[in-house]
Amino acid sequence: MASWVSMDEACRLLGVQRQTIYAYVSRGKLDAMPDPADTRRSLYRAEDVAGLAKRKEAGRKLETVAANTLFGAEPSVPTALSGFFRGHLHYRGQDAIELARSSTLEDVARLLWGAEQAVDFSSEPGTRPAPSGRGAAFAALASLAAVGHSTRGRLTRVLHSEAQGLVAQLADAFGAQPGQQPLHLRFAKGWRQPARVADLLRTALVLLADHELTSSAFAARIAASTGASLPACLLAGLATLSGPLHGDASGRVKALFGEVERLGEDQVLDHYLSTASPLAGFGHHLYPDGDPRAAALLALFEPPDAIARFIEKVAQLTGLRPNIDVALAALVAHHRLPADAAFALFATARSVGLLAHGMEQLGVAQVIRPRGRYAGPVPGTANRA
Repeated sequence: MASWVSMDEACRLLGVQRQTIYAYVSRGKLDAMPDPADTRRSLYRAEDVAGLAKRKEAGRKLETVAANTLFGAEPSVPTALSGFFRGHLHYRGQDAIELARSSTLEDVARLLWGAEQAVDFSSEPGTRPAPSGRGAAFAALASLAAVGHSTRGRLTRVLHSEAQGLVAQLADAFGAQPGQQPLHLRFAKGWRQPARVADLLRTALVLLADHELTSSAFAARIAASTGASLPACLLAGLATLSGPLHGDASGRVKALFGEVERLGEDQVLDHYLSTASPLAGFGHHLYPDGDPRAAALLALFEPPDAIARFIEKVAQLTGLRPNIDVALAALVAHHRLPADAAFALFATARSVGLLAHGMEQLGVAQVIRPRGRYAGPVPGTANRA
C-alpha cells in the first residue's frame, strides 16, 4: 500500500516552496490525492517525493563537482607538462629557472612536446609578413586555422613538424628576422639588439614557455578535444592569452610604468595606495613568496632608475613582489624594444606550451564539455502574475 505525506512534509524533504510542489504535480512528477481527514488539503506519494529528493541530491553533487572542477583549488585536467614544486615552476620535472640559464626555446619545445628530433624554429628569407605585429600574427593563424587538417589520425612526428612551423610563423609575424638561427637570435636581429640582449630574450622565452593549466592552455585543450587543427588550437589559446588579465598583463604594467616616468614613483604609489587600487604586475597567487621567474629575469639587467625605485618601494610598502609581467615590461623599457615586444615574447614562447597541451589532449578520447548550471527563469513561469 502506498504511503503519503503532507504538503509541509513534502516541502521539508525536497527543500522547496509550495509553488514548486504544485509544479511537480502539474508536470506529472508527483502524484497527489485528497487528504481523507481534510478534503481541502492534499497528500503526496512518499515514493515520488523520495525519488525527487534523490535526483535533486545527485544534481547538487554534480553541480559541486562541476564548480570545483572549473574553479577549485586543484587542477582538473591531468598533465605531465608542467607543475609547481617547492615554489618553482618545472617542465616535465626539470626546474624552469635552471633550464633558463642555458637552454633555448627550441630545447624546451623538444622537452615539452616529447619530440624525438631537435626542434627548429627557423624560417626562410622573405617569409616575414608586412606589416608585422599582433594583427599580422592573429591574421596568419586565423588563415591557417580556416584550412587546417584535424589533429586526429595523424602521427605525432607529423604534428611536431607542423607545430614548429606554426611557432616560426608566429615569431616572423611579431618581427623576428627570418633565418636559420635559434628564435631568440632571430628576435634580437629583427629588433636590432646586440648579443647580450639576445641572451635576455632567450631567458625570457624559456621562462614563459608554459605555466601548468592556465585559462589559455585550457582553451587550447578544449579545441584539441574536438579534433580541431593545430593552428585552430593555437589560435584558441592565444585569443585567450591576449586578455589583459592573462598574457597581456604586461600592457597594464607598461601603462603603470608610464605614470611612474611622468609623475614620479612616490606620487603614483601614494595614489594607488590611498585609493586601494591594485598594482598591475605585483603579487601572484601561485607564488606567495614572489614569482621566481621575475626574480631570475630581473637579476640579469638593471631596470630604468625610476622603475627600479618603484619596484623596491612597492615591495617595502605592500610586501608584494614583482611577477613576470613586471620583469617583461621592465626589460622592454630598459632596452627600448618595440612597443608590443612583451606580448610578442609572451605569445611566441607560450605557443610552445599551448601546442604541447593541445597535443597532450589528443591522448584523451573525449570531448571536453562542461555542464552549465542554469540560473534563469523556470520555463512556463516567466509570464505568470
